[in-house]
Amino acid sequence: MKNNNPFFTTIVTCLVGSMVASTVLAQDEAASDAKLFEEIIVTATKRAESIYDVPMAVSAFTEDTIIKQGITDLTDIGKFVPNMNVTGFSAGHTSSVNVFLRGIGLQDHLITTDPGVGVYVDGVYLGRQVGQNWSLANIERVEVLRGPQGTLYGRNSIGGAINIITRKPGDENGGRATLTAGSRGRLNGDFYWNTRLSDQFAASFTGSYMSRDGIGDFLNFDAGVEVGEMEEWAGRVAAKWDPTEDFSVLFAYDKNDGEGGLRPYTTLIDEVPTGLLYGTGARNSDVSADPYDNAGAFYFDSNGNLVSQATVTNEADGWSITADWDMTETLSGKLIYSDRSSEYTSGLDDDSIGFNGGSADPTDPTLAVLFQYPETGFADQKSTELQLFGDYDNWDFVAGLYFFEEDGGNDQNPNFFLGGAGRHLNYQEAESKAIYINAGFQATESLRLSAGARYTEDDKFAFTDIGPLQESNSRDWNETSWEIAAAWDMNDRMNLYGTIQNGYQSGQFPPRPFCLFGFFDFGTGVLTRPNCFEANDNVTAINFEVGLKGRPIDRLSMSLAVFNTEYSDLPYQVSDNTGGGFNTVNILVDQTSLGVEWEGTWAATDQFRLHTAIGFIDVDVDDPNPNVVAPLTPELTVAISPEFTQSLQNGAEIVWRFDWSFRDEMFGQPFNNVPITDIDSRALINFDIAYHDPDDRWTLALYGRNATDEEYDNARLLPNDYVLQILNNDRSEFGLRYVYNFD
Repeated sequence: MKNNNPFFTTIVTCLVGSMVASTVLAQDEAASDAKLFEEIIVTATKRAESIYDVPMAVSAFTEDTIIKQGITDLTDIGKFVPNMNVTGFSAGHTSSVNVFLRGIGLQDHLITTDPGVGVYVDGVYLGRQVGQNWSLANIERVEVLRGPQGTLYGRNSIGGAINIITRKPGDENGGRATLTAGSRGRLNGDFYWNTRLSDQFAASFTGSYMSRDGIGDFLNFDAGVEVGEMEEWAGRVAAKWDPTEDFSVLFAYDKNDGEGGLRPYTTLIDEVPTGLLYGTGARNSDVSADPYDNAGAFYFDSNGNLVSQATVTNEADGWSITADWDMTETLSGKLIYSDRSSEYTSGLDDDSIGFNGGSADPTDPTLAVLFQYPETGFADQKSTELQLFGDYDNWDFVAGLYFFEEDGGNDQNPNFFLGGAGRHLNYQEAESKAIYINAGFQATESLRLSAGARYTEDDKFAFTDIGPLQESNSRDWNETSWEIAAAWDMNDRMNLYGTIQNGYQSGQFPPRPFCLFGFFDFGTGVLTRPNCFEANDNVTAINFEVGLKGRPIDRLSMSLAVFNTEYSDLPYQVSDNTGGGFNTVNILVDQTSLGVEWEGTWAATDQFRLHTAIGFIDVDVDDPNPNVVAPLTPELTVAISPEFTQSLQNGAEIVWRFDWSFRDEMFGQPFNNVPITDIDSRALINFDIAYHDPDDRWTLALYGRNATDEEYDNARLLPNDYVLQILNNDRSEFGLRYVYNFD
């Protein structure tokens, strides 16, 4: 699967050369027309600045871009960012999101694991993957920061970070209402209203409803839902108080509630003839012929009653208070406090079987209850961050104190391994404290230098119950992360930067420690300590990156980044069915990722634009096993989006937009010698044809998503005894969208 593509290397070389040449030529060209490219202001460094001035690779999606590209959630964002891949299959839930950036991410969701890419909403870190596929109504901007973000964002951002920024009360008066209806039973509606109630008070209100039918059926019982069906409502209220020009307090509360059908997946049995599932007599013929249908998703309780496992739910709510204080002309502070809770129900029926045709009595449905893991989970988190900003003549800084605590658990009760009922419970308490500073110095009119450091302490206590065995353990970690950067304004159009970034992730306890049976003496009833329920060491990363950003010529806006990232003690998850259960262990490897990323917009004319995003990454893994590779990391990612604006005689406009997104083939498991877990490449096509009335009061659009109805794998997992093939839930969809803006 891995190849060194000389054609692509040549393209990259030509791009670099052409950008340098264009930069030189740009010095003699006239100033670019500001109307061609609206300046994007981001807060990636916790300061508001132009995206061209940020010394790191950043992708930004404004509200207008989100609508035009048919983006509805973080999964869609992942289709248009270089070297980004988003999957979603945690416990079969439709609301989960597993982000991989530059080869770093997490396939799991259990409470003892942590993601490698942090997701933040208005500065608040979201600790869990399930329920994290945030609705993008009332969103001002989404920022994707690529590379380790250990100084300003801290732990669990060794691959990067995603900032979701909502609109603030008082920023505008008025609102928007949107109604979407389409194929597959699509019906969405959302509204947003922002108003200033007085000179000191402002408020905003947001509500949304989303529903879509499923893309498959549960075949052997009346589930009441379809495979992949989605329904969710969400609401948010925010209020801002400005008692003086120098001080403000913002309160926000949000809540979402979702219910749907287990996401599409199937099980490959015949491909693993040595597996336990094959040994029961089960075959591929016992699984649904259409992989988007599901023959299983049920089990039987102790009284013989059928219990559905087809419905998934998620519920989350949280509130935050943000206080801003401009103490002097040069010094300001910010306090962010947040309290959030989430819970869910889900769980995979791994065997995907309704009736075991290979058994002695194939009509006995209980024989199909072989490998099933119905699950509930919850997580409660609180965080506090105090920030101090200074801005002086030629230097500035941001410093902060951070505190985070979380407690949560996952419970599979009952679960079934080879038909035997058992239990698997995880519970964890985590606490993290940090102090950080990042300072910048304007060395010359065109050269800015910056450096930062962060010290973090983490503590975790974990408990597990795997039926007859219970175990607990605790551990603490500490780490100092740092970064240095230089940014050079080559001229009034182009910025060249170089940065060295350091990142950190605390160790993790095994999420499914059925390996404990290997440390248990059944004769004496003694569990040996120490055993396998141990947390691994810190994961560290260091990234070397150079980049070029700006407008080399009047009609081209671009950014180019070349990076080399080195990871130490990086965990790759591997699961098997040894030890009497679904056991997950970590392979600790050293990984080096070398890559290049390009993003550009070419305004060929005033009416036609071409947006492009290209990422290439080569990952080298250092492990005693030469077959170990980085999972879920496509070597090549591409997005191409032509856009044409047609002006009409009445002053209205029709905007024609076409989006093509490509993700290269990749490994589903961290091994290159198991071809049945390889994932094929995929190409997705979206289109959007929108009529904007002359006053830009309303818009009516015809849209298509995954227009060619591409079927692809989100993941492939091999726990030794079968292959779980996790399928996409974004099948083809066509419909109409109406947007009305009001004062």
